[in-house]
Amino acid sequence: MANHIVRPSIVRAAGNKPKIIEEFIGRVNSKTDDVSVARMKSPSGWVEPRQTPEFDEYTVVLRGTLRVATHTGVVDVRAGEAIIAPRGEWVQYSTPGPEGAEYIAVCVPAFSPGSVHRDE
Repeated sequence: MANHIVRPSIVRAAGNKPKIIEEFIGRVNSKTDDVSVARMKSPSGWVEPRQTPEFDEYTVVLRGTLRVATHTGVVDVRAGEAIIAPRGEWVQYSTPGPEGAEYIAVCVPAFSPGSVHRDE
């Protein structure tokens, strides 16, 4: 049977400023362990702690610019663009631009606080 998701759950975000995470599919909203799908809305100047997750993260930017830093460099991902961060790679997300960013993040397997491995 198909599972109609009527509304997302709001999930608490890490970072220096409040960010809205609307999880449509994942461990919280649909009790799905295989994948999570969430819409993120982060303000200008938001920075997330560095992390080395146990999941692949596929991100599509809808509005603004998402900055993605890894050990090999920094990429600004703009509206209409996407980026893939493979599991096990050190990564840090931020939104330094004046309008922040809105983006969709898909994590395989689903995001969990225990599998993100944030730096202290």
